[in-house]
Amino acid sequence: MAAYPFAKIESKWQRHWAAKGTYATAHASKKPKYYILSMFPYPSGAGLHVGHPLGYIAADILARFQRMRGFEVLHPMGFDAFGLPAEQYAIQTGAHPADTTRINMERYQKQLQAMGLSYDWSRKICTSSPDYYRWTQWIFIQLFHSWYNKQTDKAESIDQLIARFERNGNAHLQAVCDEHTPTFTAADWKAASQAQQAQWLAHYRLTYLSDVEVNWCPALGTVLSNDEVKDGYSERGGHPVELKKMKQWMMRITAYADRLLAGLAPLDWPHSVKEMQRHWIGKSVGLEIQFQLKNASLRLSAFTTRPDTLYGVSFIALSPEHSFLDDIVTEAQAAAVSAFVAKARKQVVQSTPPAIRGVFTGAYALHPLTQRLIPIWVANYILEGYGTGVVMGVPAHDERDFQFATTYDLPIPSVIRPATETNADGPYTDAVGVLVNSGPYDGQRIDEATRALCADAEANGWGQRRTHYRLRDAIFGRQRYWGEPIPVYFKNDIPYPLAENELPLTLPQVDAYLPTDTGAPPLARATQWTTQQGHPYEYTTMPGWAGSSWYFFRYMDPHNTQAFCAKKAQAYWRKVDVYVGGSEHAVGHLLYARFWTKFLYDRGYVTEDEFADRLVNQGMIQGQSAFMYRVQKENKYVSRGLRHRYATTALHVDVRWVKGNGELDLNALFAHQPALKNAEFELENGRYLCGREVEKMSKSKHNVINPDDILRSYGADTFRLYEMFLGPIEQSKPWDTQGIEGLHRFLNKVWQLFYVEGKWAVTDEAPSEALQKHLHQTIKKVGEDTSRMAFNTAISALMVLVNALRSKRCRSREVLHPLTLMLAPYAPHIAEELWEGLGHRQSVSIAPFPEYKAQYLQKEEVEYPVCINGKRRLSLNYPSSANEADIKSDVLQHKAVQRWIGDKHNLRVVFVPGRMINIVVPR
Repeated sequence: MAAYPFAKIESKWQRHWAAKGTYATAHASKKPKYYILSMFPYPSGAGLHVGHPLGYIAADILARFQRMRGFEVLHPMGFDAFGLPAEQYAIQTGAHPADTTRINMERYQKQLQAMGLSYDWSRKICTSSPDYYRWTQWIFIQLFHSWYNKQTDKAESIDQLIARFERNGNAHLQAVCDEHTPTFTAADWKAASQAQQAQWLAHYRLTYLSDVEVNWCPALGTVLSNDEVKDGYSERGGHPVELKKMKQWMMRITAYADRLLAGLAPLDWPHSVKEMQRHWIGKSVGLEIQFQLKNASLRLSAFTTRPDTLYGVSFIALSPEHSFLDDIVTEAQAAAVSAFVAKARKQVVQSTPPAIRGVFTGAYALHPLTQRLIPIWVANYILEGYGTGVVMGVPAHDERDFQFATTYDLPIPSVIRPATETNADGPYTDAVGVLVNSGPYDGQRIDEATRALCADAEANGWGQRRTHYRLRDAIFGRQRYWGEPIPVYFKNDIPYPLAENELPLTLPQVDAYLPTDTGAPPLARATQWTTQQGHPYEYTTMPGWAGSSWYFFRYMDPHNTQAFCAKKAQAYWRKVDVYVGGSEHAVGHLLYARFWTKFLYDRGYVTEDEFADRLVNQGMIQGQSAFMYRVQKENKYVSRGLRHRYATTALHVDVRWVKGNGELDLNALFAHQPALKNAEFELENGRYLCGREVEKMSKSKHNVINPDDILRSYGADTFRLYEMFLGPIEQSKPWDTQGIEGLHRFLNKVWQLFYVEGKWAVTDEAPSEALQKHLHQTIKKVGEDTSRMAFNTAISALMVLVNALRSKRCRSREVLHPLTLMLAPYAPHIAEELWEGLGHRQSVSIAPFPEYKAQYLQKEEVEYPVCINGKRRLSLNYPSSANEADIKSDVLQHKAVQRWIGDKHNLRVVFVPGRMINIVVPR
């Protein structure tokens, strides 16, 4: 039989959907809403590979399913278009990033449309469009004009804070502010200059300028976030990264630390994502202890969550960036400390931490209880940004302190006796046991001693209970061109935000996309990058996460020129019901998006303080890499089965030139790499066989499969089905082009139920009772599985049904009609064609999803496992209408059961309707 004409069908329906606006979302609807969103992509020049659409197809199936269930579905798509790759390409070629970004977006959109994804393209957004980033700039200005009131536990207008200053100054003010914020009176405030007032306000603003240590990449000429640095090198390009102190715009995300933690509990997000956010926020409750320096007025504050170990302190360690370091280091140790600090500052974020090292400063502190001398060191494992940048070293009860003390032969006094005997080498870190060698606290349990030490510390002035967070305020500036301009100008070095009617502040033309000769960001190259009054604009641009931290609200009302989202639209759509995207965004994007959402909620601009109820992390589609084996020090390549004869090096080879059995097409290889024609190839039985391995799909591994090729060969519907059939959406799975054939055959089978030799073959013949049962069981399963995004098992159920219909030669409209509806979310093109053939004029996408009939799900007989004392002995079938008493009576009289129970009395029969029977026989 002829294969179904997928190319003709898919082209036809994609044109039809575009012309009719089939998937346009209503601006006002009486239907219940359903908002499903995929994380929008960055449009790179390489286009999509087959791994990228996995989440898009999954979200699309759910969107189509919910439309058929009667929801008004918002299912939009756009582009996260600012970023370093476009800028690096601009540096290399001189092409404006806006031009390359536009070309890349057009390619992405064409690829996505070819997959039959039901996006409302009229709502498309692009973060690099001035119409969009005008509102990103507007949100920045609202943050600048806001502070965090601890009493109300929310952000409020800075005008309210100024009014408080005018009345009472800032004494006793419950507000989130910088650690070293000065105290001033109302009179001080009124007498202060504008510059002084601005400086005081900066301590409270939710976005502010500060001198901070940053990850500076000289080769890229920009600051990088922690997740853009891998093992001391930039993730993009692999360039060295160093720590550098720079003036940066900051976002006071720390004000929301507790709410970001508490808000995780009710979210239907993967446990791993929530745990990563909890770890990143890193809330710790403990005691901040003051250590007085010997022969000096300075005090070092060390934060600890284990004050019970105080008597076990044998050293104090400072971070290499600690502000007191220069004040305490002795002359004899100055050179050694300086050299160590210089080296430590180059050890930026690394996935594998460097070996723990340190240098003695020559200074000593006094133990607050015993007054004994404690040596002060500087160590590379102490972070300035966490706690106070000072650690009290307790090597007997902390892993890193133990490593440090062991390395430098420092004392390791034990002050906790474990609750149970332990023979483990190294420190005892469990918080269970009693104190020893701890003066008046000896014999107390850890919890008892902790309470007593905290109370004594506060009563005697050497410590105070504190809560610390690992979370730091977010750096909000990049020394780049291709990003949102920060809407600020400077007058007498004081930053002022632009007025709303001056937005958007658009990117200026520059002669090059590089920093200036003096190291200033690229925007400094622009001529007249000033206000009309001649005040200079900010030279840095916003980070990549700015535009993605609120885009889900803009989709609700994408063309509004008066607000980022009208209250009416926001009140209807509220938040994202299902958000689909990669787990690599667990902290960066998702945490910042939650922060901005909570801020917008505080200021009354949105009605929800979390932006997405449910999060689904799709797994990764991995590539089947192929390898050639080059003999070391020779221009010779040996086939897979021969490599044991030589010392070889495995080299990736493009999978496009490798057949399913692993055979390398040497002609294709030589056509693309002519230099290899001169190499020697040792073959097996006339063939060169490659090694195969499942790896991440990437260009560097030459294992990328272009979806355009798959669509041309098999069509979008087959591609969609195959990606979903590979396994559960959350799991990673390897791509195997050979496996797609089975899904293509399945669609041909569907087609041949409706067409025979190219002619319509659907009849009005009534289906058999057995097929009706099978149909309605399938309707129930496909509906339930689709609802919970178990797409692979739903497709399996459809395949089983189609095979049953073929075996019975069933072409009944009564069966094929609901089959088409069930298929529609998964394979929309063929479903539209068959739906039209069934006589419908409206799109199948808005037809109601079929409902199963309960009468066809009832079993005539139920199989009951019969157990004796919990062990299964046999199975018996009974009519589904049989009552419990009759079944129990029959079971006890059954010959096989009689052999097990004999003449035993006082039997107890446990009957679970529809499930099992257990006879309890006395021993």
